[in-house]
Amino acid sequence: MKQLLLEVIRNQSDYVELRYHKRIRNEITAEKGRVEQADQSVVAGVGVRVLSGNYWGFSATSRLDRKGIEGAVEQARRNAKLLAASAGGVGGVAHRGMARGKLAVKDVEGPGVRELLDMPLADKLAQVVRWEQELAKSSTAIRNARCRYHEMIEEKCIVTADGAAASYRIAQPEVFLEAMAEHGKERGATMTGAGVSGGWECLFRHPTLGNMVDETARLAKDLAKAEFPEGGRKKVILSPGLVGLLCHEAIGHTVEADFVKSGSIAQGKIGQLVASPLVSMADSGCEMLAGYATGNLPFDDEGVETETTMIIKDGILTSYLHNRETAAEFGVAPTGNARAWLYSDEPIIRMRNTYLLPGTSTLDAMIAGMDDGYLVGGSGGGQADANGEFMFATGHVWQIRNGKKVKLLRGVTLSGIAFDVLRSVDAVSQEFRWDLGHGYCGKGQPAKVDAGGPFIRCEINCGGKVG
Repeated sequence: MKQLLLEVIRNQSDYVELRYHKRIRNEITAEKGRVEQADQSVVAGVGVRVLSGNYWGFSATSRLDRKGIEGAVEQARRNAKLLAASAGGVGGVAHRGMARGKLAVKDVEGPGVRELLDMPLADKLAQVVRWEQELAKSSTAIRNARCRYHEMIEEKCIVTADGAAASYRIAQPEVFLEAMAEHGKERGATMTGAGVSGGWECLFRHPTLGNMVDETARLAKDLAKAEFPEGGRKKVILSPGLVGLLCHEAIGHTVEADFVKSGSIAQGKIGQLVASPLVSMADSGCEMLAGYATGNLPFDDEGVETETTMIIKDGILTSYLHNRETAAEFGVAPTGNARAWLYSDEPIIRMRNTYLLPGTSTLDAMIAGMDDGYLVGGSGGGQADANGEFMFATGHVWQIRNGKKVKLLRGVTLSGIAFDVLRSVDAVSQEFRWDLGHGYCGKGQPAKVDAGGPFIRCEINCGGKVG
């Protein structure tokens, strides 16, 4: 495919970008001792962008021959000219530059691709059903159990008129185990989930999935008996999943350059202290901390090689996240954050693996140093806005009194302004975990991402029982 794209792009007069994308996706759900869903989908096509006369034109085709791709290039060029004409042919947008960055010229196959392709579907079905049955039978208190397994095999090839010519194949499997337990009239529900860039064996080495059946059942049963926590502003220790959620939703989106241009809270703050000096935060397409993050990509959908971008260094905001166009506008190098969900989508600025860097404390020492507060775990999702204001759900909390975990409680809602929370951080653990690899980011189109970090101790607003 790369050779065909190179032939099509040769001698083009405008800036042309060709992106071949094929996705194989399997989805399996087991409930009540049987397979409830088993679907496979395969999509493939080529997305085309042409920068002509200072305007972008986009087109896409599922025809994978030369004539089909050349037709899509001409359609994208016509679209660019239509946009120019609709603006009167004069004025319009400022000159669009394309920062070059380090363009990829390589072919990469990630770990686990062949393993997942070669593994019989029947074996995957049997294992998913087995996990669901084990969970359902683990206790008489379990009233409902479900196991879901998803996998994507992604194949991409990017060729640009200015020199990118690269391809990759990567595997992204994920699993979820859900349980609901009853105790009298009370119910407790929990979910254990994880995703990786890798194969079947890599997925089940993820630390979140250790003893996943027993841990999921135990937590559901314990939560059915648990009391509600007291609300208010509290000293808390956030687990890696919640740290990742905070980094992604409440900080990461505010530093995406398109949002910065629209007036996010991060606008104009490069070089300013925005967090505790204990806090350093990054976004990476080639993470090196744990080796299993789901957002690993060798290059982005503009052909720029992915590296690690330090967003916050020792509390100081140091970088935004860019595509090639915003990088030229801001006078910096592109960060490899242009991503498209399908071949029929245009690349936009998206995160990959977003995380807080580990520190020097330990979780035990952080707990021992607290007189009264919560250890908060079990991310349940949430939302944030361009001002960094957020509200997140959590699965459960441990009450801490006099330096000890004393009682499991139901989850709280967490809210606040992200940068204010990061300014309150007084301890960051050595322990680190990727913990959102089973999630998807939404920004007009989905994106497979990961997020995580160490445990952090901070102050935050907790919604719970009053009085």
